[in-house]
Amino acid sequence: MRKLTYFVACSIDGFIGNPDGDASSMFAFLDEEFLGWLAKEYPETVATPGRAGLGIQDAEHRHFDTVVQGLGSYRVGLDAGVTSPYAHLRQYVASRTLAASPDPDVEVIGDDLVARVRALKAEEGDLGVWLCGGAQIAGELLDEIDELVIKTYPQVYGAGLPMFGAGFAVTDFALDAVRAFDNGVLVRTYARRR
Repeated sequence: MRKLTYFVACSIDGFIGNPDGDASSMFAFLDEEFLGWLAKEYPETVATPGRAGLGIQDAEHRHFDTVVQGLGSYRVGLDAGVTSPYAHLRQYVASRTLAASPDPDVEVIGDDLVARVRALKAEEGDLGVWLCGGAQIAGELLDEIDELVIKTYPQVYGAGLPMFGAGFAVTDFALDAVRAFDNGVLVRTYARRR
């Protein structure tokens, strides 16, 4: 069984974007140390257009071969004219409003997201599935998430999109690792307690 990992950036107070979904203020923390770590440890999570800039366009995947994201996350690339933001991965966009994919390499999951993700997890392979973003789909997939990798940026938003857009449900995870960077970013890794 492959793992579903929610690898996500958030503020100290747990928001993945402001009330409009914008998280661009976090870009200020993408310094040499942090980007070097990201390029080495999670190269597949760098969008295809940014991989060449970091010299990792041919880097082997370390954790994931598949990405699932919501329309809000996908729209960031679309608004910049990028229809295949992670061309080096199998790409899925969960959306009930996007009628057709704007790119042949991106599959739209219009309904029964949980069943589709369960099928992806059941595939053979050593690499997992990356849940890239979307508060709503993270909430829908909470029971399927096996691991959290939370990149916490030293900012407080006060309000915005929470990590999980779901009703109240206590779900336990165990802390596996913490990595602190000089710029104040913390990366915490948690494993699901089942």
